[in-house]
Amino acid sequence: MQTIDLNADLGEGGDQDTSIIELVSSVNIACGGHAGDKETIRRTVDLALKAQVAIGAHPGYEDPENFGRNPMQLSSEEIRSLILRQLERMLLIHPNLHHVKPHGALYNQANQDESIAAALVAAIAELQPKTILYCPPQGELANAAAVIKLTTCAEGFIDRRYQDDGNLCPRSEPGAVIEYANKAALQALKIANQEVVNTINGTTIPLKVRTLCVHGDSANSLITLKLTRSALEDAGIRISAP
Repeated sequence: MQTIDLNADLGEGGDQDTSIIELVSSVNIACGGHAGDKETIRRTVDLALKAQVAIGAHPGYEDPENFGRNPMQLSSEEIRSLILRQLERMLLIHPNLHHVKPHGALYNQANQDESIAAALVAAIAELQPKTILYCPPQGELANAAAVIKLTTCAEGFIDRRYQDDGNLCPRSEPGAVIEYANKAALQALKIANQEVVNTINGTTIPLKVRTLCVHGDSANSLITLKLTRSALEDAGIRISAP
């Protein structure tokens, strides 16, 4: 049977975490960069353990005022340090991470910038060499991980529009976020079933992934996940962490 992972970014201050975690197979927990603190990490880890979902860290730029979604210009050593700080905070509460998924602007910048990607994956491997990096199927993150033999899991997005080059549309652009849950679920099913996605311009491009993400802070995240999970299961696709 075909399988795919459903992941969500949680521990970010949203009020639907308890319900969302029942619908996913892996969770990315904010660890004090863009959001979260020791208490929210502990609470979200407890929820994940009860729900028996795979637990991952979700480090981002230490810029909570902008939710880590504004690009920053940091040195490789500064990137390394912020990843280590956040992972160490997470590891004090849950010592073995299934995966690590960078957040927001850090995720996007690292996938475009070789030096950021190299610093990021090296820091992950320093603390958790056997963990999995959730990242786009192509780009500098996957390339940097391959160099040091860090396992990757290609990720697609249920609730975001893609550009023709395979990158996500910037949130500043109209239509970058899919507002309607039914449309998001249809995109997820198309990615999972056909390994393609329709871009914001109407072009169909290949997108082969093993995990699909819903942003937990989105207003429609819960209904989007319910519709997505139902559509995938009706299509005979099993939901399981990689």
